[in-house]
Amino acid sequence: MEITDIVKTFERYRGSFPRKAVEAAVEQREAITPELLRILEYTLANAEELAAEDRKDYYDGHVYAMYLLAQFRETRAFPLVVRFCELPGKLPEYLLGDTVTEGIYRILASTFDGDTEALKRVVENPACNEYIRSAALRALVILVREGVKQRDEVMAYMQELFREKLERVHTFVWCGLVDCALSLYPEEVLEDIRQAYEEGLMDPFFMSFSKVTEVLAKDKERVLAELPSDVPGLIEDTIKEMENWACFDAKPSSTPTPVPQARPAATPPKVGRNDPCPCGSGKKYKKCCG
Repeated sequence: MEITDIVKTFERYRGSFPRKAVEAAVEQREAITPELLRILEYTLANAEELAAEDRKDYYDGHVYAMYLLAQFRETRAFPLVVRFCELPGKLPEYLLGDTVTEGIYRILASTFDGDTEALKRVVENPACNEYIRSAALRALVILVREGVKQRDEVMAYMQELFREKLERVHTFVWCGLVDCALSLYPEEVLEDIRQAYEEGLMDPFFMSFSKVTEVLAKDKERVLAELPSDVPGLIEDTIKEMENWACFDAKPSSTPTPVPQARPAATPPKVGRNDPCPCGSGKKYKKCCG
């Protein structure tokens, strides 16, 4: 496939996963990378207009671009992905759908260009989407998993969030913060976590305090050794990541019936035990905050 044909295939949702186009994009990585970056820039420049679309063939090119650039480890994409994260309110949810909770943290880690301050800026910004803020924090945990960041450095930052840098009002970011701390063994922040529960900042519906003590009862080295199996890693294969999404038909057809995109509702729905955990960990709810 020609580059122009690949890009055109990605631009609009058609109901079926465009496997051939994705394969062609991977084969022509160097040639298509500038086009994928352009797609992200275009989407950012027209974010509000594109997010407001309710047609069945809504614009979707930026999602393919993000996953492919993450697979390519394209660091030039990182500032653009951060800009998506900094879009206000629910705009990221309308543009990215379930990628907000299931993929953006891995995309951030996969395209990471070394700018840790950019991730911190997202985490600490109350104007950013609460799920996105949690995802930026989760990206730091993945960077520890991958050996890019040191555990003590990230845990020291979490201490700052617990004690001064995170607003002391109930938002989903607190759930993400506690969950991330548990992934890295939270011995330094145990009392901070206890205080968060006492102040009502942490919702026990998502995670009970007993889970914190359960993790601390384990050997620290064991918990850290299990990090690669407990925390999803970088994006390796766009096809494996995307082809089984519920919004795609099981079998492609020449005249596919459009399926509505799985975009989050204005109010988060009730989370089932086997659903992805809304904290952004990538685990099933029953194995995470539930």
